[in-house]
Amino acid sequence: MTAERANVGIQSVGGAAVVEPSLVRRAVAAAAVGNVTEWFDFGVFAYMATTIGKVFYPASSPTAQLLATFGTFAAAFLVRPLGGLFFGPLGDRIGRTRVLATTMILMAAGTFCIGLIPSHATIGLAAPVLLLLARLLQGFSTGGEYGGAMTFIAEYAPDRKRGFLGSWLEFGTLVGYILGALIVAVLSALLTEQDLLAWGWRIPFLIAGPLGIVGMYLRLKLEETPAFAKLVEEHEAKEAENSTKTELRDIFVEHWPAMLVCGALVLVFNVTNYMLTAYMPTYLSDELPPGISDTESSVLQIVVMAVMLVVITFIGRLSDRVGRRPVVMAGCGALVVLSVPSVMLIQHDTLPTVFAGLMIMGLMLVIFSATMPSTLPALFPTKIRQGGLSISFNISVSLFGGTVAAVMTALIAATGDLMWPGYYLIAAGVIGAIGIWFTEESAGRPLPGSAPVTADEDEARVSAGA
Repeated sequence: MTAERANVGIQSVGGAAVVEPSLVRRAVAAAAVGNVTEWFDFGVFAYMATTIGKVFYPASSPTAQLLATFGTFAAAFLVRPLGGLFFGPLGDRIGRTRVLATTMILMAAGTFCIGLIPSHATIGLAAPVLLLLARLLQGFSTGGEYGGAMTFIAEYAPDRKRGFLGSWLEFGTLVGYILGALIVAVLSALLTEQDLLAWGWRIPFLIAGPLGIVGMYLRLKLEETPAFAKLVEEHEAKEAENSTKTELRDIFVEHWPAMLVCGALVLVFNVTNYMLTAYMPTYLSDELPPGISDTESSVLQIVVMAVMLVVITFIGRLSDRVGRRPVVMAGCGALVVLSVPSVMLIQHDTLPTVFAGLMIMGLMLVIFSATMPSTLPALFPTKIRQGGLSISFNISVSLFGGTVAAVMTALIAATGDLMWPGYYLIAAGVIGAIGIWFTEESAGRPLPGSAPVTADEDEARVSAGA
C-alpha cells in the first residue's frame, strides 16, 4: 500500500488529520459489511449445533453429541491466537486493508467447505476430521479479522465520533447473526427434520461463498487509515525496520499491562456475547423441559438482536459524550445484578418469560458491543495497535469466549444446576469491572501514537490549538 493512495481524501491541518466524511462512511461501511459476512459464517455453526451433531458424530447420547459439536466449535477459538499472531503484526507492517481482505476470503472459504463435507454416515470418521479442519481455517482467519476491523475503523474515525462510528462494526456483527438465525429459522420451519439432516443444513454454509467474494471486493477498494499512512510517511523502510519478532517483543515486554486490561474487557464482552448467541439456543432446546419450540426460540433471538440493532449506535454516541469508562462500568454492574434474574426468567420456558430473560441479556451485551470497538484500540500505540489488539483479543476469546457453550454443557451435566449461565455471567461482570477500572478514558482524545483525527478543518485547528 503506497503512501500516495493512503492519503487520498485525507489532509493535514495544523498537525491534525482531516478525513473527508464520504471517505469515513465508505471505510466504516466496508468494514461493517465485511463483518456481516464474517459473523454470519461463524453464527450459523452455533445455530445449527444440534443438527451438526447428528450429521457429523456417531449416534450416541444427545449430551455427548452436543459436547462433540461444541468442542469442534471451541477448537476454532484455540487457533485464533495463532491467527492474531500472524495477521496482527502483518497488518502493522503491510497495511490494514490487505490483511482484512485476506481474512475475509479465508473465512468464507472455510464456511463454504463445511457445506460440502459428506456426513458421518457417508464417509465415517473423515467427516468430523474435515469439519474440524474447516473450523480451524475459520478460527485462523477470524484471529486476524476482528482486531484488524476494530483498528481500521478506530483509526479512520474522528476522535469525537469514534464511539458512534465504532459501534457500526458490531452493528454489522448483529446483522450477520440475524441473517444466520433467520435462515436457520426458515429452514427449520419449512423442512422436515429428515430433510434438514439430509441436505437442508448445508444451505446457510454454501451462501458464504458469494458473500465472501463481495466482502473481499469492498475491502480491497478501501484506502489505508490516516494513522497508518502517517506511519508509512515517517518510516519508508518500515517493513524492514519493524519485523514481526521486534513487534512481538514490544507487545509482550513493554505493553503487557495493556494486554491484561484488554483481556479482561474482551472476556466480559465475549462471555456475554457467546452466552446469548451460541449457548442460549441450545440451553432452551436441550437443557430445559419442553416449553417453547426451536423455531420460537430462534424468532425470540432474532427479535432481541433486532432491538440491539436499534439501540447500539445510540449507546456508541453516548460513550462519546459521557466517556467509555462509565458506560462499560454500568454494563459490568448490570451483569452482576441482573444475570441470575435473566436466567431464572428463561428457565420458566414460556414465550413471555424467555423473551424477557433474553432481552435483559441482550441489553447487557449491547453495552459492550457498542463501546468495545472504540475502547480496545485506544489501549495500544499505532505502531503495534493491530498486533497488540489482535493477540490479546484472541487469547482472551479463545480461553473464555469460545469455550462458553462447552463449559456450560459440561457444568450442567456434572452438577445438574441450571443456574450456571447466571453464575458465569456474574464472574465475567466482576472481571470486566476490574479491567475498565484500570483503563484510561479515551473518548474525544487522539489514539496513542496518532495525530488528532477530525471531520473538518475548523475542528482540526481547534485540536491543534490554532
